[in-house]
Amino acid sequence: MRSILALPFATYGRSALGASLRYIPCSGKCRLLVVAGIHGEEPETTFLLSRVLRAFEKPFESVAFVLCANPDGMAFGTRGNANGVDLNRNFPTSNWSKDPVGTRSILEAPRDTFLSTGIAPGSEPETVALVTLIQKLSPEAILSMHAPMACVEAPVCTPMVESLCEAFGVPWHADIGYPTPGSLGTWCKQQKSPECITLELPRMSLEALFDRYALSFALWLESV
Repeated sequence: MRSILALPFATYGRSALGASLRYIPCSGKCRLLVVAGIHGEEPETTFLLSRVLRAFEKPFESVAFVLCANPDGMAFGTRGNANGVDLNRNFPTSNWSKDPVGTRSILEAPRDTFLSTGIAPGSEPETVALVTLIQKLSPEAILSMHAPMACVEAPVCTPMVESLCEAFGVPWHADIGYPTPGSLGTWCKQQKSPECITLELPRMSLEALFDRYALSFALWLESV
């Protein structure tokens, strides 16, 4: 398995603290953009994607990748970015809310941490950069990787959604069960394109995630 640094990265922006925001371009027309690490406390998304991509020798023809959309949060182990903003509530949607968003330390616990949604919709450099990248690539679909709710969430169970559920052995849900104003998924809906699919990885160790899902995820990516 080769070093992740051998992959053909390109820069699409800078984080709040000046870290490079980088993505792996595809060699042709982008059909799918995969985004991991938008929440810094979900490092398993970046880990699994990195491990899978290092098994491939060439760029994908129609799939591009953002390994970590929130490098500052990932470095600090925080859900939000360096400004304390939940980036997945900062997208410029018509229903963006300034109200803080509550999060849980663990899935079964009550919401005990409250993050800002930004001073305005699209106030964070990471959000602006990702929106600009999406508009530049104009993908047909986005796969946004999260954890640990073990499901695939998308408005419609398309063939792509169905095959992803099969690859990860998780159920499909039309929504996550609560409002998500200012989220990437909400932004995509309001733009009418691209289709946004949220993959919630199951809760398990990094080694177990790789052992259980690396091959099926790689095969799924090759089929897109």
